Amino acid sequence: MSFTTPEPIDAAMGLLRTARQVPSPNCDDRPAGVVADLIVVHGISLPPDEFGGPWIDLLFTNQLPPEQHPYFAAIAGRKVSSHLLIRRDGEMVQYVPFQRRAWHAGVSSYDGRERCNDFSIGIELEGTDDCAYEPVQYRALSRVIRQLLAAYPALSSRRIAGHSDIAPGRKTDPGPAFDWARLGALLQCDV
Repeated sequence: MSFTTPEPIDAAMGLLRTARQVPSPNCDDRPAGVVADLIVVHGISLPPDEFGGPWIDLLFTNQLPPEQHPYFAAIAGRKVSSHLLIRRDGEMVQYVPFQRRAWHAGVSSYDGRERCNDFSIGIELEGTDDCAYEPVQYRALSRVIRQLLAAYPALSSRRIAGHSDIAPGRKTDPGPAFDWARLGALLQCDV
């Protein structure tokens, strides 16, 4: 009797089976006929420069308590999300199915196309622009990118950008602390 292992990504449902699922209401359908062909890497910490806690989940589900931190009062009303978060310990949390449009890019442009949310998958890394990301985060990111490439043929390893690349002057993440060469090397090998 043989058993087959299910693919890590259920392409029809848009779900990463190994991720903790925390559905965000901050998403909608992509425009008709548009599929994701870009991966956008972000960096996030809440409060700024602090890691851990429930705050990112609460932000992406519109439950961030403004009274808990002065920074939260400024952002609590924002309707934002991402497809996936990779925490400092490598835990993956999915907020939006991959085939839906997450609200992660804001005003943005890539390769002459505006509105990157329409055609991208957003992956947040828990971190800051100037604090080194963890090795386990690079391994998890490279693994999930390879899984996305296998599940969605329109994606390509040549079309991976930082938030700063699609919103220059407005966004700086994932910042100079993110090692693009390290990610590139991991994408070329089996981890």
